[in-house]
Amino acid sequence: MTASIEPQTTLAVEPPADIPRDIFDAAVDTYLDCRRLDMRALAGELGISRATLYRHAGGRDRLLGEVLCYRTRLSLASAAAGTERLKGEKRVVTIVERFMRLVHDSAPLHRLLDSEPETALRLLTSKHGPVQRRVIDGLERLLAHEEAGGELRLGVDPGALAYAIVRIGESFLYADVIADNDPDVDQAVTLVSRLLRSE
Repeated sequence: MTASIEPQTTLAVEPPADIPRDIFDAAVDTYLDCRRLDMRALAGELGISRATLYRHAGGRDRLLGEVLCYRTRLSLASAAAGTERLKGEKRVVTIVERFMRLVHDSAPLHRLLDSEPETALRLLTSKHGPVQRRVIDGLERLLAHEEAGGELRLGVDPGALAYAIVRIGESFLYADVIADNDPDVDQAVTLVSRLLRSE
């Protein structure tokens, strides 16, 4: 499943099809309540054994990763909503800024980053994690759409540019965890805007 940003419509976000809905909803509720996702506690809440939970949802990292992907897709959809009237650089920068501010303001994500920084960064920013690739894919589709419509001139492959933009965003969004600096969405947006103009 790709975290695509559709050009004409608000993205419909669906939970993963291979995890039972009651398990996934309970995991999402746990995350949104700013509680640690504990598989033993989750199994008890659902009235099933841990073996059953693992069989249906996989390990903790897999389940937590899917929760983060789902919340990321919701944020992408929210960031893209109502931007169809904007074109080219303005649309891309608006979506990127909205998305980054939604992520920055997420209390559950802050709790996860504070309490489990290594796990959070592995799931959010690693090329082997479930989230980064989907954000890059969504942004790549947006860039390609704007380029195809003649609204944006790209000097590089949309996928490479999407990767660069996402890495800029990660560096500034998670600066407190990565480099003990303060997160700075404004600076990230400025750099993304200049990068797009240079293209």
